[in-house]
Amino acid sequence: MVESVSRSNQSNITYPERDGNPMSDNTKQFRWIVVIKENLELLFANNPNIFVAGDLLWYPIEGDNKIRQAPDIMIVFGRPKGDRGSYRQWIEDNVTPQVVFEILSPGNRLLEMAKKFKFYEHHGKDSGLRIGNK
Repeated sequence: MVESVSRSNQSNITYPERDGNPMSDNTKQFRWIVVIKENLELLFANNPNIFVAGDLLWYPIEGDNKIRQAPDIMIVFGRPKGDRGSYRQWIEDNVTPQVVFEILSPGNRLLEMAKKFKFYEHHGKDSGLRIGNK
C-alpha cells in the first residue's frame, strides 16, 4: 500500500537552520571557507541571480527534514541573492546548487567525505552539478 503525504502535513514540518555541527574544525579550514566564499561573492557581486552561501543547510526534498547537507560553500545560479535560514530547494523553484566546495580537514574522514560525495551526486544530478577533484 502506498501512502501519500498531504500538503498540509508537509507544511507542518520544521526545517532546522542548524545541524549542531561546527562550521570548521580549525582556523585554517575556517579561513579557507571564508576566503573562497567571500571571493565568490565579490566575483558575482554584479549578478543579482547568483546565490552564494557558506555552511547553509540544503534540504533537497520537501517533506523530509532528515535529508540535508551543509556544504562549506555552495553556488546556485539562477537564484536571487538574499538571506535564508536554509536552502529549501522546492521553495527555490527546485533549483539545486550547481557548485559545492568542501574543505578537507582532520575531522573530515574518508567515510564522511564519501557520504557527502554521494549526497551531492544524487541530489545534484539534475542540475549539472559535477563532483570530483579535477
